[in-house]
Amino acid sequence: MSERIGWIGLGELGFPMASNLLDNGYRLTVYNRTRSKAEPLAERGGQIATQPSEVAAKGGLVVSVLWDSDATESVVTPEFLSRMEGGVHIGMCTGSPEAAQRLAKLHAEHGSTYVEAPVFGRPEAARSRQLAIPYAGPPEAKNSVKPILTALGGYALFDMGEQPGVPTVIKQLGNFLIISMGRSLAEGLAIAEGAGVSPTAAVNMLAESLFPAPIFRNYGKALVEKKSILAASKIPAKDLSLFHRLAEGHARSNPITQTLLQLTLAVDK
Repeated sequence: MSERIGWIGLGELGFPMASNLLDNGYRLTVYNRTRSKAEPLAERGGQIATQPSEVAAKGGLVVSVLWDSDATESVVTPEFLSRMEGGVHIGMCTGSPEAAQRLAKLHAEHGSTYVEAPVFGRPEAARSRQLAIPYAGPPEAKNSVKPILTALGGYALFDMGEQPGVPTVIKQLGNFLIISMGRSLAEGLAIAEGAGVSPTAAVNMLAESLFPAPIFRNYGKALVEKKSILAASKIPAKDLSLFHRLAEGHARSNPITQTLLQLTLAVDK
């Protein structure tokens, strides 16, 4: 393929997603704060940019996979927007719906388009192209980016309409449910094991009957193998804080979110 895509962010998710695009024949210009992380892609034909704005081109496509809204907004500078005229920016961070709305408005004011597309999936899901992606934006832009979302690892794409912020709320809700399930499963299996029940047998039975979901099987397997997925990451605290702020901003009670956040912060200490 002749299309060149600009890419910003080569973290645990960003790197395998960018690698998938190279596998699919796309050409990449990549920027990452730590240059060394981009060098393996350069060895496969990618070009390395020295500034985020350098990956943008008039009428082109840029994908950003950054930690949060603040990080995403920090790369959308006047120079970036000027270079993006007529192009599309796919923002894939887990941030706030308000930031997604600001980014959509800012791009529109400068003659480009923002497609909001947060990602569900761990790094191994990115590598195996098993990501779920809700996305929103203007219809023409969404149609143009669907092949890219599939090529970078999306197996389930969900068109959430044109309203910015909707995919981010869904992402926050999904993360809340994942963390809730992970915490409950860890506690439940520990109690069952203390009572003499094999955690492996418990997970196998439940995953094949009451909870036949990939997230239950994957997290159950990790817990059986004594891998503490949630506790080893700063992501749960970030995601729960975002969901708590969303609830407070809309005057919704959130005692479970607050309890989970307190437990997560206590573990992080």
